[in-house]
Amino acid sequence: MEPSYRIVPPSQIKTASISDTAGSLGLHDTLHYGIRSLATEMRGGQFENRIAKWEETQDNARLHMLANLYGPSAPMRLLMERQIVSASPHMPGMPQSNIHLDILMGRDETLDPTDFFLGLESGPPLSIHNEMEKKLRL
Repeated sequence: MEPSYRIVPPSQIKTASISDTAGSLGLHDTLHYGIRSLATEMRGGQFENRIAKWEETQDNARLHMLANLYGPSAPMRLLMERQIVSASPHMPGMPQSNIHLDILMGRDETLDPTDFFLGLESGPPLSIHNEMEKKLRL
C-alpha cells in the first residue's frame, strides 16, 4: 500500500519510435514485431493505463485515509479480511459469487455487468453430483 491521496492514477506516457523495433539495418522489423500501425505503437497509452489502474488507485486512497483516521491497524485488518474471504471455497456446480468480498471492497452498492451475467449463458450443470466428483476426483 503506497501512501497517497491520489484519486486518479498517474499518467505514464509511453512513446514508440522506430529505434524500439528496428532491425540490423535500422528499419522496422515486421517479421519480429508485426505490422507497424498506429494501434500497435499506441498500445499501453496514457488513457488505457489510467483505466487499468483506476480501481487500484481508488482502493489505495481509501486504505490510506483509513490509516490516517483509525491508525495503521484498520487497513491491515481490512486487507487481512479480504485475503481470508477471497480464499474461501465455493460450492461446485453453482455460480461463483463472493458477496463477502464485494462488501469489503465497497462494491455491494453498485451494479456491474457481472451482477447479471455470471457465466450462466452455458446453462446450469446437469448434475451437481457429477460436478462434486470432478472436484474431488472420485
